[in-house]
Amino acid sequence: MTAETAQRWGSALDEVVVYAQGALCRRLARGSVPPDGRVRVTGLPRTMDPGSLRARVTGARAARVVEARVEVEAEPLDEAASDALRREVERRRDEWAAAQGRRDRQLGLIKEIGAVRPVPPARRREDPHRRTPVDAWLGLADFVDERLTALHTRLVELERDLEVAEHAFMVASDRLDRASTDAPSSPVLTTVSAVLTFDVLAGPATAETAEPSAAREGGEVEVEIEYAVPGAVWAPAYRLTHRHGEDGGRLVLRASVAQRTGEDWTGVRIALATADLRRRTDLPRLRSMRIGRRQPSPAPSGWREPPTGLADLFAGYDATGPRPYGAGAPRAVGGMAKGRPLAVGAGPAEDSGGYGETTGHGETGGYGVAGGHGQAAAHGAPPPPPFPGGVQPQAYGSAPPAPAASGPAGGARQRSAGMMPPPTVAMAPMASARPMTPRSPAAAAPGSTPPPTAPSPAVGPPRPSGAELDYPALVLSGPDEQGGRRGRLFPDVPYDPVAAEYRRRAEAVAALPLPGHAVPPRVSAGSFDHRFDAVARADIPSDGAWHTVTVGEIPVGLRTEYVCVPSVEQTVYGTLVLSHATGQALLAGPVEVVVGDDFALTAALPTLAPGGVCRVGLGPAEGIRVTRRTTMHESTSGLRNSTTVLDHRVHVELANRLAGPVTVEVRERVPVTSDADVRVEEHADWSAPRDDAGTEQHAPGTRVWRVELPAGGTTVLDGGYEIRIPTAKALAGGNRRS
Repeated sequence: MTAETAQRWGSALDEVVVYAQGALCRRLARGSVPPDGRVRVTGLPRTMDPGSLRARVTGARAARVVEARVEVEAEPLDEAASDALRREVERRRDEWAAAQGRRDRQLGLIKEIGAVRPVPPARRREDPHRRTPVDAWLGLADFVDERLTALHTRLVELERDLEVAEHAFMVASDRLDRASTDAPSSPVLTTVSAVLTFDVLAGPATAETAEPSAAREGGEVEVEIEYAVPGAVWAPAYRLTHRHGEDGGRLVLRASVAQRTGEDWTGVRIALATADLRRRTDLPRLRSMRIGRRQPSPAPSGWREPPTGLADLFAGYDATGPRPYGAGAPRAVGGMAKGRPLAVGAGPAEDSGGYGETTGHGETGGYGVAGGHGQAAAHGAPPPPPFPGGVQPQAYGSAPPAPAASGPAGGARQRSAGMMPPPTVAMAPMASARPMTPRSPAAAAPGSTPPPTAPSPAVGPPRPSGAELDYPALVLSGPDEQGGRRGRLFPDVPYDPVAAEYRRRAEAVAALPLPGHAVPPRVSAGSFDHRFDAVARADIPSDGAWHTVTVGEIPVGLRTEYVCVPSVEQTVYGTLVLSHATGQALLAGPVEVVVGDDFALTAALPTLAPGGVCRVGLGPAEGIRVTRRTTMHESTSGLRNSTTVLDHRVHVELANRLAGPVTVEVRERVPVTSDADVRVEEHADWSAPRDDAGTEQHAPGTRVWRVELPAGGTTVLDGGYEIRIPTAKALAGGNRRS
């Protein structure tokens, strides 16, 4: 049974993990495994990354997935299934063009009628002077005026119709741009499927499988499909609810999510992560440094160097001359030609341009070159000389090639070992294949001097890249390839313009402007990654617009404090001191503050680590009044008046007009000096601010009063400081301080 006739399973999107950019989707499919084990799971989006596909059986381990690959299908859409919004845009565009054409024709008529002028006949020299018929001139003017009046009246109607048609077209275009990308955007429907191959675990039941398996009884098997898609971003947001007189509050974590992945997320579990989906997942290796001649042998792998004499393999093909235009040899993918398997043996190949065979391990990508002599027999040319001993040279001696893990699925698992495939390591240059040219009789005569040979390049252990070890993706290059690609296996990376256009449109979501006070997750998370799981399922269409998702409630501690800096502004500001005691960090983002039942404001919440404390401003508190007055007295002291004393007095009055008691923090400042001869002596009961949590940065010299005011109460705060400056260092007229 081929992949085209494989049993089809429908799938449903169950969970989505949105990263800083991109998302990881998980689909669930259920069905009975056919006898051949080949199943096609449909419903995957066009923007998915083929290298990120994973599949595993959930629940009972009666079967396992041994191969998973991506296939794309295309089929024409029925007219009834085409996009209604796109047809609406095309209809509105036609109406707009028709209205514009009518308006332009009307302008042409107005221009023609406006150009009508009386033209007198040509007068010959012998003709007498004739009088102009005034009635004819006036009649023509009346006709032009009447006609222009009618045409301009019609022009006003056409201009109005044109504006209406243009507005309708713009509205339809905007609706199409904002519409979900889940619907097909062209008359051809392109679907992506995951072709899975199952291995049903047969045999008697053991201690591990004491119960009869579902697969052995013909029951259903549930499989989970995981893949990565671009075009999804998110930013955190909060809603803080607080009531007067309470020490706690409710902080609801919400997220603004935008996605254009090509599929609507309907009723899915949402998780939000600050990690980078495209980060590297391979661990660095620290190799030992050894001194001496002997070095440890590298680990054997399935990759082999191309044999020498590879260029002579194409001598007969090149001797036949240029091929007809458009003729090309089929390529072999993972040892299989597209359309038919490659012949294994010494016989010629009919459809492969003279390269119908591979070496003993060529069908699994083990040697990476074409071998044998089928090409010479196909074109009637003498075969090239065989390799010495009839054995292909190997880079690692007789070490057998390492088989791919579980066949083609092994390459898929290699590519999807992390979230995304690791960056390809540049391959070291291999030793160039030296042509095996037949020696002439003179060269073979005894005593003759062999022809000089080019110095062989430095040899060393080959270093194939990860792509060259991905055997299912290797393609055998035909004889028409240029350079050193002929007869060798290379990774096939076809360019799909349709998929590239889908991904380009999806990645445009990253350029969306963020909501107010929003911060990208990677910026606010810093060096750590966090994940937040939503408590309920959500619906997010693929329209590229921001949608709000409620993640969950976070318990926080809250207390209300009032702060004033009367030396800068005689206004008291209300603040909420938020303490975070959970084990998960809070990312920076906008927070909507609701006090009681009234919305207060939207503020910016900074990033809070577990145990952090921050202040959220609520704005001026009109119920608390503050007044500040200062005085300064200058005098001298010391022997022979050698010290100038500047005595500053600060008087602050506070009045509470609120219905309950409040705590007010009054901030003042004293001068700071770096000169040992200048002294500052304080005369007040204020204290330096203590910020054990590190939530605020105070300027040097800041002093704080903390006052408890009952409802309707008042208080007076007096403080001051003296500045003692040596007279020799005092400035004339510059000693006064306000």
